Amino acid sequence: MIRKRGSLILCGTFLFITWNAILVLLLWGRPPSGQTEEHGQGKREVAERPTNDMVGDVLRMADTFEAELEMQRKILLQIKNQQSLWDPSNKNAPKVVVPPQLVIPILVIACNRVTVRRCLDKLLELRPSAELFPIIVSQDCGHAETAEVIRSYGNQVIHLKQPVLSDIAVRPEHKKFQGYYKISRHYRWALNQVFKTLSHSSAVVVEDDLEVAPDFFEYFQALLPLLKSDPTLWCVSAWNDNGRDGYVDPGSANLLYRTDFFPGLGWMLLREMWEELEPKWPASFWDDWMRQPEQRRGRACIRPEISRTLTFGRKGVSLGQFYDKYLRYIKLNTEFVPFTKLDLSYLKEEKYREHFEKEVYRAPVVTYEDVKQGQLKGTGPYRLQYSSKDSFKILAKNLGVMDDLKSGVPRTGYRGVVSFISKGRRIYLAPPPGWTKYDPSWS
Repeated sequence: MIRKRGSLILCGTFLFITWNAILVLLLWGRPPSGQTEEHGQGKREVAERPTNDMVGDVLRMADTFEAELEMQRKILLQIKNQQSLWDPSNKNAPKVVVPPQLVIPILVIACNRVTVRRCLDKLLELRPSAELFPIIVSQDCGHAETAEVIRSYGNQVIHLKQPVLSDIAVRPEHKKFQGYYKISRHYRWALNQVFKTLSHSSAVVVEDDLEVAPDFFEYFQALLPLLKSDPTLWCVSAWNDNGRDGYVDPGSANLLYRTDFFPGLGWMLLREMWEELEPKWPASFWDDWMRQPEQRRGRACIRPEISRTLTFGRKGVSLGQFYDKYLRYIKLNTEFVPFTKLDLSYLKEEKYREHFEKEVYRAPVVTYEDVKQGQLKGTGPYRLQYSSKDSFKILAKNLGVMDDLKSGVPRTGYRGVVSFISKGRRIYLAPPPGWTKYDPSWS
């Protein structure tokens, strides 16, 4: 330190003699010792003026230089220590483990719609990361024009082609359902490519006639950890079957539900779930098969208050079933909700069920006439009770919500309860208290 201090003094003396005139002029212009200068809304201390004591000035400069050098040395050491943690060549240094963000591929099921461009354009426009959300388009049908549209995206998407396009042998009475058989075959092949060939651990499945909301990717990214950690869940869906404008709360874009009904239309599953389903995958009508109790096994899906997908494809193998009456009026969310920053633990099964049942069965019971004629007072919620399959279907149909059931489960239902908005008030279409299970004969 003495040798270092001496070197600095000699260096400072030389510099001081050389620059003496300039330094004196510059330093002389500063305010006297002990004064302060106004700086913005605060004050700062001002350095002392130089004196006629040359040696003393040099020593003070040397002290200042030494302190500055010591500070810089400490900063450089901190930087070096941090860099060593990430340096791949430093094998002996402790490593910083940064948890990787999970990759969620988007599997687009395509066939013969050149309007797949609308679906892909929106996915690519809104996708926050090509690495985290690779887009895989699996095409059936061998339709040349559709294939050309998909090829036009180059390396922005992965284009897979179903190799088997032949008709499937079916019973004569099922010949008109050939399209459903081919769709089921295609889903099986495409999901095998994603999970077995490409070895992904999760996937979001969308059809080529779906448009997605601004927070579509945010929604699935936030809910993947919940899906992985909660064994009572088996899927996450972007769709609300009763999500027509006027039947949802426009101020509750962040509201999510558990549902016993498999919604589809933009849904996420895990590889473990596919490994369970694939060996018994059905020859046709795969979506209704998913809604059977043997597959659902008491598990639920997550679905939003306001849909994160919108279907624009009226024509298909279903020949526009439900489209004109329901699907074309589904409200697509337009507000970006930062789901990854929200606490979603309320969706855990035990906590959710307890809160949901309290809210439903503490709500006052009202009649159909009260709801339909707008005679309800207050903000709600209110409970409208059904007691049989027929009473459910009559109430649902008259109130404008989906009235069909699959294996006894109503669309959007959770423990038999269907939640929707009617004339601005929350209505729970619910079975009597003490509900225990669905009746599969209600179909």
